[in-house]
Amino acid sequence: MIDYMDEALRLWAAEFHAPDGVPIVGGGGGSSLATLIACKGELIRSTAQGRVLLERSAEIELIVNKHLPFEEHQVVIEHYTNHDSLEHQRYEACGCSRAQFYRRLHKAHESIRDQLINRKRAA
Repeated sequence: MIDYMDEALRLWAAEFHAPDGVPIVGGGGGSSLATLIACKGELIRSTAQGRVLLERSAEIELIVNKHLPFEEHQVVIEHYTNHDSLEHQRYEACGCSRAQFYRRLHKAHESIRDQLINRKRAA
């Protein structure tokens, strides 16, 4: 796995695919008051020290849903957004072994990283 991409995908999942439908991180253009209300007054400062800006989350959402091959998309969704399954259940859902699961995840990290770099160059 690529550490930077792992962090970016964890923030993406928290912003766009929170377990209860309420993002667990603040930012992304919303108001601070709305974030505090949504988090029931519990201020979570996870994004202040994060190396990944939440604006990247929207780009990652597009890349994951539109540009990744099916097997890579499936592994990313299982790994970062499926909070209810055990590890072996995630491998089974993707129809692969643990080793294959992490090879696909690494390949997805590389694909997303490369597409983010290409988008930055094009801008």
